[in-house]
Amino acid sequence: MNIKGHCKYVRNIVADLKSHPGSGRVVGFVVDMFCICMIDVANEFNVPTYVFVTSNAAFVGFTLYLKALGDDLTRDVVELCNSDTEISVPSFVKPVPTKVFWSLVKTRAGLDIVQWIAKKLGEAKAIIVNTLFELETHAIESLSADTSIPPVYPVGPILNLEGGLGTKKTYDDDIIRWLDSQPSSSVVFLCFGSMGSFDEVQVKEIALGVELGGYRFLWSLRRTPLDQTSWIPSDYEDPSVVLPEGFLERTRGLGKVIGWAPQVAVLGHDAVGGFMSHCGWNSLLESLWFGVPSAAWPMYAEQQMNAFKMVTELGLAVEIKLDYMKYLSNPKATIVIVKAEEIESGIRRVMEDNEVRRKVKEMSAKSRSAVVEGGSSYASIGSLIQDFFSDNS
Repeated sequence: MNIKGHCKYVRNIVADLKSHPGSGRVVGFVVDMFCICMIDVANEFNVPTYVFVTSNAAFVGFTLYLKALGDDLTRDVVELCNSDTEISVPSFVKPVPTKVFWSLVKTRAGLDIVQWIAKKLGEAKAIIVNTLFELETHAIESLSADTSIPPVYPVGPILNLEGGLGTKKTYDDDIIRWLDSQPSSSVVFLCFGSMGSFDEVQVKEIALGVELGGYRFLWSLRRTPLDQTSWIPSDYEDPSVVLPEGFLERTRGLGKVIGWAPQVAVLGHDAVGGFMSHCGWNSLLESLWFGVPSAAWPMYAEQQMNAFKMVTELGLAVEIKLDYMKYLSNPKATIVIVKAEEIESGIRRVMEDNEVRRKVKEMSAKSRSAVVEGGSSYASIGSLIQDFFSDNS
């Protein structure tokens, strides 16, 4: 979608609001990171812009750091991002392998977009991030210490705990009834997000890995879009067409293969003990909220960086394959096949690693405490509201 093309419509709406005093007063813009061109519209009306980032604070720092690298004319940033090395990024505790860098920065056109976003971020009045101080202490302190960066307000976790329930209510009930019949913390939940799907070869390896592991499982298996103009998977009418022969029969009673999944309801169920995830930031926040450890299998966008953070820096997840990359814009790009043995190992570790499980339970409690009165995110939202008022008193 061409977001810049929408600026004129927003401009017209705001102008109309300002011409009708009874319709309220525009005191600022809150925009998504990818709608950051709206800063120019806000400036026309002399109101501040607050940028809301749905990813994490470390990723904000990475984006801003890439601009700093680009400003240093001695560095070829694209070449650096495609090299096999590690780079010290201020918002990360440990050096970040370039193999887990956001895929967008590995081309000149993509890097130009990211550096432009970073430039516009610097023009915002403040940056609002869906995270919490206890989860990203280092990243938030790093950003706050840099006076060239606008104030950062961690206000998360912001979650939709209804999770879209009711959209497929009959199917939801069937899934929950099955989970109700399973022992506590015994089920590994495999779900790869709204755009997550695999080719048949990889599906078979996942199935073999699940079978090798021997754990109870709930697998949201989606079909790769047949139309290359769409990135959204669909459900299989008959999943057996891509699964190994006899898999459903051999695992009957042990596991359940479904299509779309009510992720929040599943993660919140007592029977779920592990989550094989694509590492979208919202999914990771949901898993932490419910105290379910993740097995990281990132696929696209900044998910590899999320996975690195969760596995390597924080110890809140285990690894399936941190540098797995699926290029949504190039479905013919070569993709490494993750073997059944790696998958089985990840499942076993996410279900048996008591240290990871302990850390996740602790972070679950901190997540819940952060958003109630007296919590860090509650206080941060209060400071943000004061910031709003300071411009409009």
